[in-house]
Amino acid sequence: MKHLLGCAISMEKHKANIAMLLTQMFFAGMALFSKAAISEGMNPYVFVTYRQAFAVLALAPLAAFFERKTLVPLSYNILLKILLMSFLSTLSLNLYYFSIHYTTATFAAATTNIIPSITFVMAVILRVETLSIKQSHGMAKVLGSSVCVSGALVFALVKGPHFNFMNWSMGKTKGAHTSNFHYTLKEEWIKGSLVMLLANIIWSLWLILQVPIIKQYSAKLRLATLYCLFSCIQSSVWAMAMERNISAWKLKWDINLFSVAYCGVIVTGITYWLQLWAVEKKGPVFTAMFTPLALIITAIVSAFLWKETLYMGSVCGGILLAGGLYLVLWGKNTEAEREVNKDQILETKDGTTVI
Repeated sequence: MKHLLGCAISMEKHKANIAMLLTQMFFAGMALFSKAAISEGMNPYVFVTYRQAFAVLALAPLAAFFERKTLVPLSYNILLKILLMSFLSTLSLNLYYFSIHYTTATFAAATTNIIPSITFVMAVILRVETLSIKQSHGMAKVLGSSVCVSGALVFALVKGPHFNFMNWSMGKTKGAHTSNFHYTLKEEWIKGSLVMLLANIIWSLWLILQVPIIKQYSAKLRLATLYCLFSCIQSSVWAMAMERNISAWKLKWDINLFSVAYCGVIVTGITYWLQLWAVEKKGPVFTAMFTPLALIITAIVSAFLWKETLYMGSVCGGILLAGGLYLVLWGKNTEAEREVNKDQILETKDGTTVI
């Protein structure tokens, strides 16, 4: 009985970790499938619109079924906040895809992994995340964040010798990689880099601002559905302004339809809910710290499916990522345990029995 109770407690403590691992696996699939769809000529703004539409179709029935007994009032104040948060996510997504046209997919994946660092700094400034440099857990969070971001950048930007363990040819991969890096002008590269940075800052802000909204509106599935609904409307307006060719909106039974369905139902829909749940349990920095894992998963899957070359830089970056994540998670867990111990001591002093 004690063994079963211990297993249940252990599972409860690691639910957030498992949820974030699944989220990054879904994001890795998004990178693979969306890359295939856009390479086939699908407009990225149209892609975002359909993605949000599929998410609404997936989340609405789930919200209606699982939260049918949850009575949470939706005031005009909360509705306005949800509308603003939807705008932030829509803006971030569209800026992200816009910047890819002026840089490269590799650069986009690398800069996306700066989100944990941006989120950590913004959360500390806004006092959403606590930081105590004098404490070991505070130092671990600072050092872990730095190591994690450094590992992500090394993973994406540093090559070194390659691993030809399956005798894959480097000819096509290397040529495509070189041409992708040199096809843009210097001015376009700078513009794309700045827009990508702005997209990541907006997404970090979106993560942080979830905390007060979730406290006011606890129906997470319903909240995710409203996010996606408003984002779909906003994205459609943006896409119609940018793409007026009717043929660009047609979906056929091909990779385009599969990609928007996957990204809408699994990524935009399910991961929205998982992220909201994790933010409520562990905070925005904990959620953002798992972002670099999608880069590793994407590289591994691409190596086997598309026979992309694995470099020494990727391996070293992966080791740094794992070490950085361990430091941050250790810091978060240590901090949480100390807070629990403090509460127990206070309860004991007040004469409350602690079980």
